[in-house]
Amino acid sequence: MITNNHAEFSPKGKIPALWQRFDSSIPVDYRGGERVYGVYLNYESDHTGDFSVLAGFDGDTVPEHLKIENITIPAGKYLVFSRKGEMPQIAIDVWSDIWRYFTQADTEYERAFTVDFEHYVNANHIDVYMAIK
Repeated sequence: MITNNHAEFSPKGKIPALWQRFDSSIPVDYRGGERVYGVYLNYESDHTGDFSVLAGFDGDTVPEHLKIENITIPAGKYLVFSRKGEMPQIAIDVWSDIWRYFTQADTEYERAFTVDFEHYVNANHIDVYMAIK
């Protein structure tokens, strides 16, 4: 799915519907060790351009009628932002932390706009890995 931040900060955002489809279609076995990921890639430019979003997991059980894509998250330098608590509030809060950090004038790190990803450790813990230069 292709989107941009302008759309996502409006009622026309596509990401919530992507996660709703994922949650209703994919049987994730958290107790068996499977984990969920949100991947942001193919950045057109910076935070103002289009980018692709994938919702996925590291499990093997996918309903046959679904089209899936296998990706490998590249090795690199990532700055990790974490939150624990109740979903979806922790996802909202961690992204607020990220936006606040990267809009500061004296930020130590600069985004690379290559591949960023969310790792849903469990229902109450999210780590977001932001690619940095």
